[in-house]
This record gives sequence, structure tokens and C-alpha cells, in this order.
Amino acid sequence: MAPFAPFSWFRSGGAEARCRTGLSAKASLDEAVRDVVEQLGRSRGEADLALVFTSTGYATDLPRLLPMLRAQISAKHWIGCTGGGVVGTRGDGTASELEQTPALSVTVLSLPGASIATQHLSTEELPDLDGAAQQWQDWVGLTPEAARSQILLIDPTSSGINDLISGLDYAYPGAEKIGGIAAPHNSRHGSLLLDDNVVTGAVVCSIGGSWRLETVVAQGCRPIGPVFSIEQVQRNVLLELSDGGTKASPINCLQRVLADLSEQERELVRHSLFLGVERSSLRLNANGAASEASAFLIRNLIGVDPNNGAVAVAERVRAGQNVQFHLREAAASQDEALALLKAATADSGDTVHFGLLMACLGRGKGLFGRADGDISLARQLMPDLPVAGAFCNGEIGPVGGTTHLHGYTACWGLLRQDPKSSSGSGSDNLG
Repeated sequence: MAPFAPFSWFRSGGAEARCRTGLSAKASLDEAVRDVVEQLGRSRGEADLALVFTSTGYATDLPRLLPMLRAQISAKHWIGCTGGGVVGTRGDGTASELEQTPALSVTVLSLPGASIATQHLSTEELPDLDGAAQQWQDWVGLTPEAARSQILLIDPTSSGINDLISGLDYAYPGAEKIGGIAAPHNSRHGSLLLDDNVVTGAVVCSIGGSWRLETVVAQGCRPIGPVFSIEQVQRNVLLELSDGGTKASPINCLQRVLADLSEQERELVRHSLFLGVERSSLRLNANGAASEASAFLIRNLIGVDPNNGAVAVAERVRAGQNVQFHLREAAASQDEALALLKAATADSGDTVHFGLLMACLGRGKGLFGRADGDISLARQLMPDLPVAGAFCNGEIGPVGGTTHLHGYTACWGLLRQDPKSSSGSGSDNLG
């Protein structure tokens, strides 16, 4: 397992790096800010990045938040958003997922050798996805070499969200992306935080130099039945599937699957049935040879035609793709997340200094039946891991080498330093 020492100081190229965290559930924003600032303690110079996540309970006072924090905490870049719940770590190192209560989480990162840039993006008019990647890079204002990882936060009023995610993948194919859609509220201002401002649209934070976020996407489902191949489809409506030499309608295929399930599993099907759509990407193995890695992108089933047994899925699909039915349940979610986090931490010698968690509003107590379900899994492997994040209206992370907008998912970003792959140093490495 990877070594871990988050709250102690460590040396890197003669500079000091540090992660400071604070979490408060005080009733008023002023009290919460005072509490968090006290937990963060005195600053040792200007930090590189501050991440701020707040519940919608403070939405009315949101424009006051960053100015109050910046008056007492020094950091070059500030980003954050509102959440349906807040993930954070207190000054004493205890971490919590706070749901259905006012909450404020602040993380301050000092990252020597990092190249960090933040941009506000309007989603009203996007560059052409059929145009050159350079158009997207110019629009964002960042070169691909400066972005090893990207945090993407999107206001819930934004349009063209999937096109924005696809465009950033197109412009920055080497950057792993993690983020989410902020929680809506009734105040007139936006849900995103950038420097001193509350904004709409999207905010992207690009991290480069010797630092990167390794993404772990846990979709919270387990497969049931065989893998089927799509034989006939119209856009997102599956008309015919095949399993070996047998072809049938999707409903007939599902009935075959149901016949082999237990009574408890059949009850879950009534409200927790999803379809996994296979996604593949080419990767290089240890010998430098190309290999294809596959994963299933979990999507909602949104309609059934009883006349022909067709099924509509919330994803564009094509003939020849593989699909598999999945069930969402607490045990499967826990096992999957733990296995993925183990895989991400088992073979690397790089220390994980911080964990960014963007989780679905449908997880938390509603899924696990207890508080801190996702955090507790990570801390089984990394007991002192400082974590922060939010419960989102949609989570952003990669599956099969492509970034997608998810639901019911926990997307982790594990912050590591890797000097050997540095793409530059110093903040604000703009194109």
C-alpha cells in the first residue's frame, strides 16, 4: 500500500508542502468561517490552492463567503461550489460527510512544483466540437502541457454540460478530470465560487507541474446476467440484443436474467435496475504494448415499449456495443468502491496527500444507511487521509478513458506528487 503522511510537513526540492483542512457545521456562516479559520491555524506563506465546499444552507450569504475567508487565509487560487451535503476534514484530522445541515469545508494546499490555473467558463456558447482542438484550448486559455489533471465544477443552470465535458476531453486528452454539478438553491446568484466571486457557468482548475489527481470512479452497481451485444438500436432505444447465437428483445433478455435472481434481488429490480454500456480505451502495458481496457458506464433505464419489448436507455448507443444489466445496492457499492481504491493505492509508491470526493446526492445515508459511508472506505486504506468535497447533482469522472457525467457515483481524485512527470513548475502556467 502507498505510504501516507498528510498532516506532517514534508520536503520537496527544498520547498515545503502542506495540506490544511477545516470543517464546520455552525448554524450561521459567520460562525462557520470563524470555526474553520481557527482549525486551519496560522499560515506559513501563501498557499497555492484553496478548495471551498458549502451546503445550500448558507446560500443567501454565499457572496460574503470568499471575501471573509480571503481576509484571513492567503492562497493564490480559490474555487468551490455549493453541495447538497459537504465532505470535509476537521483540524484534528477527523473526517465527515455532513448531510441535511449547514456545513462549510475548506482545504488549503501548498504544492511546491505545481502549475495551477483557474478559469471561469461561460456555457452559453461553446466552441465547435467538429473544429480544431486549438479552438477549445484558446477558449479555456491553457495549453495541454500545463494540465495533467482538471477539477470541473458546473452550475446547475448551465446548458450544454455534456458538450462541455466532451470539449475539455478533446482539448486536454491527457488530463484526468473530476468534478460535479453544484446543488441548486433559491438565491439569485450562482452556485460556483471563484476567487472573490460567485459565478454561474463552469469553473475549471487545471493542475500540472509535478502534481496530479488520480481518478477513481465507483458507480455503485453490480452486474447481473450475461453480457449482451446490441443487434438493433435507434439512437438510445435498444430493439434487439444477442447472447451467443440467441437473439431477443431487451425485455425478453431481462426476463431470462430475472429467472435466475433471488426474491430479494427481484425486489431490488423494481427500483434499482440499471444498464451498463461498455466503454473501451487503449492503454499501454508494462512492456509498452497496447491493450484494450473495458468498463461499463452505468446508465438509467428510462422507458419500455411493451409492444415490441424495446428499452430506452439514458445514453446514445450503437449496434455492436456490449451491455449488461446491473443492480444498485449498498453492499455492491461498498465492495466496488473499496476494491477500486485498493487498486489505486496498492501498486504505487507515490504518497496520496489529499482526497477530493464528489459524490451523488443519492449516496450517503440514503444508500449506506449510515453516515460517512464513502469516507470510511477510503480511510480503511489510508487512515489519516484528509478529504473534502460535496454531494452533487451529477458527478464527473472518467470511465473507459473518456470523461462522463454520472449519477449515483462516488468520484475520487487522489492527489499525488510525481516529479518525474513534471510538465512545468510554478502557478499560473497559462497558454
